[in-house]
Order: sequence, then C-alpha cells, then structure tokens
Amino acid sequence: MSKNRFLDNKEVQNLVQEAISLKEKNIRYSDIVDDKGNQYVDLVQEGGGVLGIALVGYTYIMEKAGIRFYSLAGTSAGSINTLLMAGLVNPGEPTSEKIIEIIGEKNFFDFVDGPSAIKKLVQKKIENRGSVFWNVVWNVRKIFKLIKYKLGVNPGNHFEEWLTKTLKDAGINSLSDLDERRSQLPKLKHLNNKEYEFKKPGFAVITSEITTHSKVEFPEMRKLYWNESDNIHPAKFVRASMSIPFFFYPYTVKNIPNAGNKEVESWKTFLSYSGPIPDSVKFVDGGMLSNFPINTFHVSGGKPSRPTFGARLSTYRKSYSTTDKAFGYCGAMISTMRQIHDYDFILKNPDYKKLICRIDADEKYNWLNFGMSEKRQQDLFLLGAKKALEFLKTFDWEKYKEIRANS
Repeated sequence: MSKNRFLDNKEVQNLVQEAISLKEKNIRYSDIVDDKGNQYVDLVQEGGGVLGIALVGYTYIMEKAGIRFYSLAGTSAGSINTLLMAGLVNPGEPTSEKIIEIIGEKNFFDFVDGPSAIKKLVQKKIENRGSVFWNVVWNVRKIFKLIKYKLGVNPGNHFEEWLTKTLKDAGINSLSDLDERRSQLPKLKHLNNKEYEFKKPGFAVITSEITTHSKVEFPEMRKLYWNESDNIHPAKFVRASMSIPFFFYPYTVKNIPNAGNKEVESWKTFLSYSGPIPDSVKFVDGGMLSNFPINTFHVSGGKPSRPTFGARLSTYRKSYSTTDKAFGYCGAMISTMRQIHDYDFILKNPDYKKLICRIDADEKYNWLNFGMSEKRQQDLFLLGAKKALEFLKTFDWEKYKEIRANS
C-alpha cells in the first residue's frame, strides 16, 4: 500500500502489532468464526461529523485483531463508514485499509460546498481565529437568504457525488448491487451450534424525516419514499443521514408513493403514521433522533451468538450543560434530543455498556471542523485505534454471555 498519512505513524504501527498478537492468542470475542479464524461481530457506529475519522481507526485495529463485521448500522458520520464497509468488499474481507486509502486522498473541506465567503466564516468560527462579527455583518444578507430559502448554507452535493463515485468504482451502482454483495458470505460456522442458520447480514442507516416527524431506517423503509427503490443508490441514504441542520441543506425526496392517501398500511406499520402521505419530505441528520442506534440489532432473551459492538464518539452524560443563556439552552435541548432515545435503551439493557467502546473524540476535537489539519486528523485516527485496542483487552465474551443468559 502506498504511503498514507494515517498509517505512516510509528504509534499506529505499534498498535497493529499488539492487535495481531491478540489474534495469535486466540482470545474469544464471538461464537461465529470463518475458516481463516476471523471472528464476527455486529457493529453500530455513532454520528459525529469529521470525528468519524476515529471510527476508521477503530475498525482498522479491530480488523488487525481478527475481528470481522457482520451486520452494520450507523448514523451521520457513522453511516458513512457503515456504507463504505458494506459496499467496498464482500462480508468477511478486511475493508479498513481501502477506506483509509480513500480518505487519505480526500480534502474533507470540499464537503463544505457553500459560498466561499461563508466557508471561510464557518472555519474561522470553528477554529476560534478572532471575532467573526464583521464577517457575519458582511455576509448577513447571503446567510439570511440561504437559511430562509434553502434551510442551510451548504448544498451537500459534493458529498453525495463523492460517495456515489467511490462506491461506483467498487462496482456498487444501486441498492440491488449492495444487496448482492452483502449476500456473498464467507464460509462460516457457529462454534457451539452446528445447526445455526446464517442469514444475510443486516445493514441500517438512521435518519430523521421531519415532515412526518419520523425516525427512519434505510434501506428497510425505502419503499415508503421511492418507487423502484431497489434501483436507487445507497449513497442517498447516507446523504439523508448526514444532513446537519442549517449546516447542510436538508435532503429532499419528491414524488412520494401514495401521496395524498390516508391510512396507508406501510406507513402505519413502520412509522405509526396514519395521516395523509405528503408529496415530498425532508430529512435531516439522523442524530437528531438517534445518534447512536445501538438497539438496531438487539435480540432479547438468551445468549447471543455474536456481540453487537458499539463505537461511540461523544462524551455525552459525563458533564452537565449550562442553560442560563440562549445558546447554551438551545445546545442542551439539541443534545438531549440527539442522545436520549439511545440512552433510554441502554438504561433498560445495561449489559450493552459492556459492548461500547467510548472513543470520546469530542473532548479535544470539533465535530464540524472539516478543515482540520492533517496532524489533527492523524491524532484523531490514532485515538480511535488506541481505544479499540483498549476495548479488546478488557472485553470478556464468556462473561458477557453469562450476563445475557441471566438477564
């Protein structure tokens, strides 16, 4: 592999050697294995803007330790890595190095595709490079018009085009292509159950559909919003999931099937919505309702055959918010909406705390800093890699199965 800014790092290389040693020790993390000795887990990845670089560090070390990912789910930044992992290779093949090569060649600031003056203003604010007062004054009319008519300052087109091309280069041009790839399972076995039946791995992208006030899971609910939905490109699901409110335009889908009809059974089944079906809908960041959808693959009762690992970027619920002023008050409300649904599930299923790797990337890094320096990106990747290794050293699969058996 050619020189890459994320891998050309002595600390990362040392972590790789430690991860390989874990595989050689044959430490058990799952009851599902392939004929090469790799172990299979499900994975849920949290949203967090550019902090998603840490997720790639996490999955990279996991793969070096012989972990492979079966079912995949994510929100926002987590959905980006989820789709790349699902689409670039067949299940069971390592994918992180391919993703590292792709992002190593990408300037993330290209995703901020609004007017150049506003791009500079946003980056100046994020990096705290002095007052932005006069920048705002100079661009206030432009900002006002964008927010009023477009509901955001960046179209988000560059991101969707980049992701679509990246997957096209890997042979994925539609959801049908992705489904076909996901069905190509390696030779697998259950260590304790010779009769175990392997189903197609799950794949889920979470987004927030604000027109009917619904949490939406793609591709499962795709037929609600598109005709001939198997032919659409899965990059659209991720574009919907990463639509950070006001930072990006909301993602709009028009010509909704059954528009104008009421009491449509599929809408009631999936979304508990029984009103008239709109002609068009808007999606915003899935993190507004479920930033860490750890419940996606949950099966209640008994011992699981494989764990559902969770990679969490945020430090949510480690400190309280200051709510005396308007910005703090609004920020606290948004944080509550983004996380409380997922945290409620963990409260009811505390065993999941054993499965979550807390990367805590937002302690030192700004999730909207798409202009982050290469050094900061390298450090973020390294953080994810370190946390993955720490998690693997402490996770006890047999003990976790005992907890589930008694719950």
